Amino acid sequence: MYHVITTAWPLLLGMLLLMVGNGLQGSLLGVRGSAEGFSAATMSIVMAGYFAGFLIASRSVPNMIRRVGHVRVFAALGSFISAALILFPAFRDPIAWTLGRVVLGFCFCGVYITAESWLNNATSNETRGQTLSAYMIVQMAGIIIAQGVLLIPDATGFLLFVIPSVLVSISFAPILLTIQPTPAFESTKPKTLKELYAVSPLGMVGMFLLGGVFSAQFGMAAVYGTQAGLTLGQISIFVATFYIGALLMQYPLGWLSDRFDRRRLIMMVAALGAAAAAVAIFAGGAFPILVTCAFVVGGCSNPLYSLLIAYTNDFLEPEDMAGASAGLLFVNGVGAVAGPLIIGWGMQQIGPAGFFVLITVLMSAVSLYALYRMTQRPAHSVEEQTAYAKVMPSASPIAVEIAQDYYIDRSGDEEEEEE
Repeated sequence: MYHVITTAWPLLLGMLLLMVGNGLQGSLLGVRGSAEGFSAATMSIVMAGYFAGFLIASRSVPNMIRRVGHVRVFAALGSFISAALILFPAFRDPIAWTLGRVVLGFCFCGVYITAESWLNNATSNETRGQTLSAYMIVQMAGIIIAQGVLLIPDATGFLLFVIPSVLVSISFAPILLTIQPTPAFESTKPKTLKELYAVSPLGMVGMFLLGGVFSAQFGMAAVYGTQAGLTLGQISIFVATFYIGALLMQYPLGWLSDRFDRRRLIMMVAALGAAAAAVAIFAGGAFPILVTCAFVVGGCSNPLYSLLIAYTNDFLEPEDMAGASAGLLFVNGVGAVAGPLIIGWGMQQIGPAGFFVLITVLMSAVSLYALYRMTQRPAHSVEEQTAYAKVMPSASPIAVEIAQDYYIDRSGDEEEEEE
């Protein structure tokens, strides 16, 4: 890990600043939207815009990079991010905010793809696993730090929008000034949805449902906090706790994933997340209970993302893994767009509890579908399972491809040891 940090620290520092900026704008808009009098349904449309832009960029940005190169794409998208962030307080209109979120989702995805390409280029087979771990920690740390920045007094109404704009602008310096060759860029054609479902019905259905859960955490948690009457400090802690749980639970669940039947583990983890969300519905506004439930939900839902990718890989040849992951990310993105819209409608109908109601339903559906699939085909033996690598739902397709390379390398090493 020390070697990875010393060689890739400019990239990791740049990504940390990017994640602070991105994590701050999501929570900030949730809080400010309530102050502007926007309803939960209106804010759900605003928040869904980010995931729509992210989904579009995951398909179109690779072509942009091939046409004009990494540096130009990175600089152009970064400029749009900085501009969009400081324009939000100037245009206090839900339509303008929705368009701004689409722009941010598109640009952040493009910036992640570009930066992760450089990160992949600086990674060797020996350090790939450590690089993935360092990158995941940086992602989660950035979002957690952002929730603390949310507490800075903002008397003018502009400062908290300027701060993420500045952070994003500064993040380009360590990335662009580091001495790294421009990597060759190749993208993999995703499998069709029909092919993907035939390979792993649980992987496809689970990723779609998890898209809604993740977008609820990333897009609507602050909206829930304002609707539930939490103070700004409580909202900051509440949102951060989802990601603290995600960071801490990745490692033990990853260890279990390589030692137990993955379908059974997916079923149990999803059931635990559903149970925690159900408890939060009836918490009666008790903040310690809400925070505990947020920790468990985040600690279950985010590792499930890696679990489902690893489970799908169990049924694939190494050369097919990248194409399958691209398809899984697309399905997850569609679910992420739908998640805020459904939660916003639910909160509009039954109040703030609608936030945890949808998470309960989605996590329960993952658990029950995993249980159903256990009756449809025999499980792989633990020895036949591919390796588990940690990757977060906020990563771009490039980070997932790095993880796929790691799967292949580790599986190959294990086969050589057996021989």
